[in-house]
Amino acid sequence: MPLVSEPHDDDDGRSDAIVNDRTCIVTREAGSPETLIRFVAAPDGRVVPDLKRQLPGRGCWIKAERALVDRAAQKKLFARALKTEAKADADLGALVDRLIAADLAGMMNMARKAGQFVTGAMKVDAAVRSGAAIAVFHAADAAADGVRKIDQARKARSLGEDAGQNIPSFSLFTSAEMDELMGQNAFIHACALAGQAGEGVVKRATMLEKYRGFGQSGAEGGAGQPKQ
Repeated sequence: MPLVSEPHDDDDGRSDAIVNDRTCIVTREAGSPETLIRFVAAPDGRVVPDLKRQLPGRGCWIKAERALVDRAAQKKLFARALKTEAKADADLGALVDRLIAADLAGMMNMARKAGQFVTGAMKVDAAVRSGAAIAVFHAADAAADGVRKIDQARKARSLGEDAGQNIPSFSLFTSAEMDELMGQNAFIHACALAGQAGEGVVKRATMLEKYRGFGQSGAEGGAGQPKQ
């Protein structure tokens, strides 16, 4: 199946009865579409992730955490949940990571076209200081000086007229990974602006960060690590 797809809508059109039945097969905890990933069995019996929640057939759900997806595959929980001889590939957890990353990159491109995602250190700094930025993004291997200057702008904003309002910061991809994902649209520093597309970028970045087990973002960090 292709790894790059158009960003998906959050509303999958399912009935309330089905929505309320979303339970993680590993933790047995109920969740929302934003916190769970749906899986189905392909015709050949292979377990495939359904990020858009549109594939036909019986589905099962797992909290959007890599460790839980890996555990479900190792313990063969998919076959029991899907009531079929479903088999999960050993790299299923990595595949989900790539799909979420591709979805994020697609939404970044969409937000850019909508004027809700800007790149370049000076533009990002200005957007942060003006209050227009709702989240900032850095290549994981970005120069420390550039990251520090934007972090200073974030801190100044949180202590200024929007005291207590933190602008999250994400470092999810190295420059090389971003080149592969986004081609000529790759960046070193960027920020999302308010609006449906910009908010979609933040939602997907948050999901990828949590899937990788890093939680909420803040200051400096290495490749794919959140900032404190």
